[in-house]
Amino acid sequence: MSSGNANSVFYANSYHPIQSGSIDGTDILPHDNAVYRALLCSSAGLYDPFGDANLIGDPYSTLFLGCLSRLTNEHTLHKAMGKYGKVKNLRLVRHIVTGASCGYAFVEFQSQREMRRAYQDVHHSIIDDIEIIVDYNRQQLMPGWIPQRLGGGLGGKKESGQLRFGGRERPFRAPLRPIPYDDLKRLGISPPPEGRYLTHFEDPSPPRRPRSSVDKDEHSHLHKRHKHSRHSSRHEGRRSSSKDHLSD
Repeated sequence: MSSGNANSVFYANSYHPIQSGSIDGTDILPHDNAVYRALLCSSAGLYDPFGDANLIGDPYSTLFLGCLSRLTNEHTLHKAMGKYGKVKNLRLVRHIVTGASCGYAFVEFQSQREMRRAYQDVHHSIIDDIEIIVDYNRQQLMPGWIPQRLGGGLGGKKESGQLRFGGRERPFRAPLRPIPYDDLKRLGISPPPEGRYLTHFEDPSPPRRPRSSVDKDEHSHLHKRHKHSRHSSRHEGRRSSSKDHLSD
């Protein structure tokens, strides 16, 4: 491995519990007990990312806010996020019994453009004297996602015994050892993107909504209507010109 990769990083596009526990994304054995738990949930299909009844709105326009102060409320978040666009929905996750803030929230913007602007500008900003982190809605948009409460997630602290890599806060380091391609393929783990590493100063982009055939059909229909409208306008213009000429 080239020494030029020593300061290079890469990010996970899909989630695999074993890989998330690896500093360079090449481990083939679980790193801690929580990884075993996440692996069980993943392989047995015990977690449904779309089974949350509180999930509403467009995931491509939704932002995840983490590390929030326990004192931060919905009004404060709405005011802070409103600087970046129209907020359609905001859910500050609270404890089901006590009602206390769990320290994270989901914010849906009017458009994907507004969400991406906030994704870039709000990360590591200060709300209620606390530095927060921002990410896209991985629960719905990242294939294979397993949340932190089930042994997965991204980030975390070393003291908790559940340190996870591959995310915006703690990306994978480019491997300095041989990559076990065959073992990674056997486990269904995406290998490091050799030759396409990033630096710590390059921010990963959130997923974009795929262009569906419906969108294409609608675009084609609008284009035809616009073309027909322009043709009709020119035709009406020629008729009016002819009438004016005859009247003269």
